[in-house]
Amino acid sequence: MIKYNSAKQVSIDEFLVPAGGRLNPGNRWIKLARLLPWDDLSAIYSKKMSAKMGRKGIQPRIIIGAVIIKHMKSLSDEETIEEIRENPYMQYFLGFSEYSYGQVFTPSLFVTIRKRLGEDEFSTLMDRIIKTTEEVISKQQGREKQKKER
Repeated sequence: MIKYNSAKQVSIDEFLVPAGGRLNPGNRWIKLARLLPWDDLSAIYSKKMSAKMGRKGIQPRIIIGAVIIKHMKSLSDEETIEEIRENPYMQYFLGFSEYSYGQVFTPSLFVTIRKRLGEDEFSTLMDRIIKTTEEVISKQQGREKQKKER
C-alpha cells in the first residue's frame, strides 16, 4: 500500500541536526533536493505499486531518493542504507525533517521492490528516475557555468 505525502519539505533552517548544527545550503544533496520534480517522480513510482495491497509502504520520495543515491555513488543496497544513516544531507534529500541515526529501511526492500515490479519494469522505472535526475543536474551545471562566465 502506498501513502504519498507531497514533496513539500521543511526549510533547510528547520531541519533538525544533533547538537544544534545547521546544514550548508550549498551542499549538492540540498541543491538537488530543491531541483528534482519529486511529485512527478513519486507519481511514476506510485502508479506501479498497489494502493490497496499489503501493509503501508515507505514514502515514495524515500525509495526514489535512495535509488538516486545508490546510482550516483555506485553503492550496493547495504552501502546505500549505511550512507543514508550516517549523512544528514542525504536524509534531508530524502525529505526527512530531522536527522536520525536509525535505518531508513532495510536493504532487502530494494530486492522486494524489484521482485514486486519484475526486473524489466523495475529497470524501466529506475532508468526514468535516473534520467530525470541526470537532466536536472546537467541543466543546473549549465546554469552555474553561465553564471561563472559572466
